[in-house]
Amino acid sequence: MNDNGLMQRVQAGAHQRFDELVNRYRSVLLRVAESKLGDASRAEDVVQETFLAVFAARQSFNPDMSFRAWIWTILLNLCRRDIKRRAVSLPSVTSDSIDQTHTEHAGFAPGSTVLKEILVAEQNQQLHQWLQLLPETQADALRLRFFAGLKFQEIAQAMSCSLNGAKMRVKNGLVKLSAMAQQYQPLDSEGDIR
Repeated sequence: MNDNGLMQRVQAGAHQRFDELVNRYRSVLLRVAESKLGDASRAEDVVQETFLAVFAARQSFNPDMSFRAWIWTILLNLCRRDIKRRAVSLPSVTSDSIDQTHTEHAGFAPGSTVLKEILVAEQNQQLHQWLQLLPETQADALRLRFFAGLKFQEIAQAMSCSLNGAKMRVKNGLVKLSAMAQQYQPLDSEGDIR
């Protein structure tokens, strides 16, 4: 059964069907929330709030609209509220912090599985830091497109913008990420700056 059908069943009183929606969306909502908030614990709280808000507003859901876009709109709004409430800022990436990271990796043997895992983690952390530097609309559009797998039309609905607006937000965000990546000097699998 599709998402809208499940939500209609929930609206009709089959509340146990809501668990299916939670199971479908929990991990991807969590991934996007963690990227946006930079904190796994806060992301978990916001995702729980999202499901509570969806359930509480179940009667106001319009089955002619996309459930997927609706839940993403709720998540993004709750993330924004959390950021404002906590006034959190992620640490910026400086050449000193990059040099320190490179120094920390120097003790691992070339080709080490541990080193490869650290390098992947470093790249993921770097991507999330770069997303924090983008305008919020571009970062959110990228998260929805690449972390959540939404189509451009769904991004437009979730972000209350036109289809072209959603495409431009993703495009402009990718251009800015590309510029940031060109300035970044990552480690290779040997632990040396490329």
